[in-house]
Amino acid sequence: MTDHQTKIRIEGLSFSYQGHSVLNNADAMFSENAISTIIGPSGAGKSTFLMILNRLWESIADAEMSGSVQIRLNGRFCDIYDSAYSPEQLRHSVGMVFQMPNPLPMSIYRNIAFPLKLAGFKDKKIISEKAEQALKQAYLWNEVKDRLEQDARKLSGGQQQRLCIARALILQPEVLLLDEPASSLDAKSSAVIEALLINLKKSCTLIVVSHYMDQVARIADTVYELSDGKLKIRL
Repeated sequence: MTDHQTKIRIEGLSFSYQGHSVLNNADAMFSENAISTIIGPSGAGKSTFLMILNRLWESIADAEMSGSVQIRLNGRFCDIYDSAYSPEQLRHSVGMVFQMPNPLPMSIYRNIAFPLKLAGFKDKKIISEKAEQALKQAYLWNEVKDRLEQDARKLSGGQQQRLCIARALILQPEVLLLDEPASSLDAKSSAVIEALLINLKKSCTLIVVSHYMDQVARIADTVYELSDGKLKIRL
């Protein structure tokens, strides 16, 4: 993998919490505009690894991390743990979607617009345009465009997950982390999620945790196995 193809560089990464070691001097590189999947046994630390890439772990008690995590953002590599680089700034560029859909108790439109308002956007036209774009990217616009003021929690499970993906996309992240995004969905809804992920790699880099090897075979450009504290490419 040449340098211009690399989006994320992990060097000597170790992580533990409450005395439990998750990563032990792990190294890895992740390609730009590709889907990398993370597989491994339950409890190996796959979800924790995603949290390391956007610093969500920092609220975990008795957690310790060492090593280097660099992500190419705006064309140059940044040490995401540099003291001058805030978690809020990082999460604008590195979005995350969780296993269970988590729509906010508000309308579909307000769910999508929420990250922009937190970021200080005030122009309603710009917010509306960005919301439509994100919903189209998440393959949801045609299903909800006539009911944007309805409660988002009334959407089906698959629609809720695509709503959460759209909400993550509205800030136009360069990296999208997804923790088993289709595990709670039926086969039809899962197929839609897989198709949109494959389409999204045109515009961002995706790292996806999955337990389903058939899904991994369909979407992954590179497969990493996390076990015994190491990340290894699975051939």
